[in-house]
Amino acid sequence: MLKTFTDIFKVPELQKKVFFTLAIIVAYRIGAAIPLPGINAAAVKSLFDAQSNGLLGFLDMFSGGALNRMSLFSMGIMPYINASIIMSLLSGAHVIPYLDRLSKEGEQGRKKITQITRYGTLILGAIQSFGLTMALSKMPTPSGMSIVPNPTAAWIILTVITLVTGTMLIMWLGEQVTERGIGNGISLIIFAGIVERIPHAILSVIKLIQMQELSVIYTLALVILVVAVLAAVVWIETAQRRIPVHYAKRMIGRQMMGGQTSFLPIKVDQSGVIAVIFSISILSAPLTIAQFAPNWTIFGLPIAQTINTWFNHNSIFYSLIYAALVIFFCYFYNSISFNPKDLAENMKKSGGFVPGIRPGEPTAAYIQKVLERVTLGGALFVAAIAVLPDYMRSFMSAPFFFGGTSLLIVVGVSLDTVGQIESHLIMRHYEGFMKDGRVKGRWFNVK
Repeated sequence: MLKTFTDIFKVPELQKKVFFTLAIIVAYRIGAAIPLPGINAAAVKSLFDAQSNGLLGFLDMFSGGALNRMSLFSMGIMPYINASIIMSLLSGAHVIPYLDRLSKEGEQGRKKITQITRYGTLILGAIQSFGLTMALSKMPTPSGMSIVPNPTAAWIILTVITLVTGTMLIMWLGEQVTERGIGNGISLIIFAGIVERIPHAILSVIKLIQMQELSVIYTLALVILVVAVLAAVVWIETAQRRIPVHYAKRMIGRQMMGGQTSFLPIKVDQSGVIAVIFSISILSAPLTIAQFAPNWTIFGLPIAQTINTWFNHNSIFYSLIYAALVIFFCYFYNSISFNPKDLAENMKKSGGFVPGIRPGEPTAAYIQKVLERVTLGGALFVAAIAVLPDYMRSFMSAPFFFGGTSLLIVVGVSLDTVGQIESHLIMRHYEGFMKDGRVKGRWFNVK
């Protein structure tokens, strides 16, 4: 393993990509530490201390701690994710013919869709930043102090512009990592924000043990829980179904080609962290509105209070909605990224076939059937991993925010980044992180 890390610095192109990615992450962390002007830091601290394991702590985890500092990057990357969800839904559902045409135009169409997503991010960012700014000026705190001592019109305009600029800068940083660095930039930014909390969580546990507020047995049980969930996430993220594909022998010129056996890999969790991130983004919208507008009523009905009750982070209703959204986005992502008809057609053109299945439409139907079954198992597993650890954390009264959601993102992004690094190393005749080559997915049979 150590030799593999040293091999990274023997490949100039890979070394440049790694250092560029690290530089972008450092720049993001610096921006997350710069507070907004005119904010009472003591009032913000009292608010987040009271809700560290609630909604604010949950949202703060995805902003990389920027929200509890009320920094330039307080809104994080959520406006971009929301814009991406809207574009994906409109493109996948064939609601707008123009977007449907763009999705079929290859690279040029993808660039246009990306540009539209950026404009959508700007609009959503402006709306959300205005809502956050107005909420900050009126939000009560447990200590009774005002978060914004002097909320003038000039301060509101400056804060809105600053927050929107911060979101657009994060989006740009993520795109730069994707194009010039290693891994998916947006996912790595979220990953960096989650990992940033780990040292603080470890130190807090050590201090509680030293003060004898936590027993060694309790801490050991908590560590075992974290390791067990981590192992389950790695297990599901590396699992795949391999459909065998045979290629018939053909004469091309004077050479006999084909006659080989390969396989078509279908990951159990094909969507990776996309389904989890999309689900969180949708669920956070009503909770955020209710949090920042606690007195919101319609026709005398306490809407904000109702939302807080039904969408409580540990309520059964919230868990069911969260699990349903995860399952939906797992299937939705597969429907727009995996086309069985195109795969079957390409296999037929190259002389490939699945043993026992006729080429063409029967092969497409077979692949679709396997995909649906594998996706169902993976989606149920991911939904369980995303929901159950939160209840276990609450039951064990963990002193830090621990949930399957964060582990799903951390493991998914880590495996994707390691896979890209290994691809660069193996292409240049270096070994991967494992002695026998790349990090391999486990496979199983589904009839």
